[in-house]
Amino acid sequence: MIYLDYQATTPLAPEAREEMLTWLAGPETMGFANPHSPHRPGRAAAAAVEVARVQVASLLPPGGRVIFTSGATEAINLAMAGSGARRFAVSAIEHAAVLDTTRVLDPGAQVIPVDAEGLTDPDTPIEAGIGLVAVMQVNNEIGTIQPVEAWAERAHAAGALFLCDAVQGAGKLAPPSNADMIAVSGHKLYGPKGIGALWVRDGLEIKPLIYGGGQEQGLRSGTLSPALCAGFGAAAALAKTRMEDDAALVEDLWTRARTILSRWTLNGSASQRWHGNLNLRLPGLDVARLMSDLRGIAFSAGSACASGSGRPSHVLRALGLSDKDAKASIRLGFGRYTAAGELEDACAKIDAAAAAQGV
Repeated sequence: MIYLDYQATTPLAPEAREEMLTWLAGPETMGFANPHSPHRPGRAAAAAVEVARVQVASLLPPGGRVIFTSGATEAINLAMAGSGARRFAVSAIEHAAVLDTTRVLDPGAQVIPVDAEGLTDPDTPIEAGIGLVAVMQVNNEIGTIQPVEAWAERAHAAGALFLCDAVQGAGKLAPPSNADMIAVSGHKLYGPKGIGALWVRDGLEIKPLIYGGGQEQGLRSGTLSPALCAGFGAAAALAKTRMEDDAALVEDLWTRARTILSRWTLNGSASQRWHGNLNLRLPGLDVARLMSDLRGIAFSAGSACASGSGRPSHVLRALGLSDKDAKASIRLGFGRYTAAGELEDACAKIDAAAAAQGV
């Protein structure tokens, strides 16, 4: 199996797995201890959590605190609902975690459009009364990189907070230094699933979503998993040290893939983009048939979070694509553990299978 779905989830880094095993150990080492218990094993587990917190924080701006959550979806919900804002402005291509939360909290929210390349314009006026602006750093479907620092400035000028979904950018790009809140996820940067974090700027007070024991600085009650925290932290630390090497590898893989798939049309900007995301279309392509014919290659027909819905991608529609063209699109995602030869082989097979359909 050739895995090309890095936007859905990344492989677990061996370094992260090894760190996790320490805290999954049995009674002989007491690595299983509750990090909120006052005894020695509990304190050891708590120390591991705090090490991980520092490691995750190293990917984020100084002057803020890291709140561990079950994932970026919870982090986004905590940020939006906990902010106390009543009116929101969100980009048209945000992840469902932002869009669906917005529909609940503010059905009349301002929607910030994108152009045909999938890019927002930070000169877009913010409506009066907006309390929070949300623009993602890197889009999960088409990989476009948004001018998030400029958006933070625009939000602050309008008297609003700025939330950045940095799930696809964390560990790859510098974070927006002037954001108020940033959401990240473990399994999108070679860490484990089931853990994420919300970074909150110092001095900003938000309200919890989950009540109980008051863990995580009173913002997220519930027992933390030292194993998940440790794995997330190790993955974050590794990403920080490998950022340049990972980026160089991705550029090489992008060039190889585009050379083979040169007749396919790129969805979204080619330049303002994370090049580990290749979203392409061919008019008349039957994507369901393509995926059935290529069961040895794991790739996506769109956002993995909405797969199976049967709906055309809201991101591709926001670019101005017709439903027909949106449904004729595929997404290939690659990164640190992708072998160049395997990628080239997969791209050749994809192109040949599409040609066999007469497209």
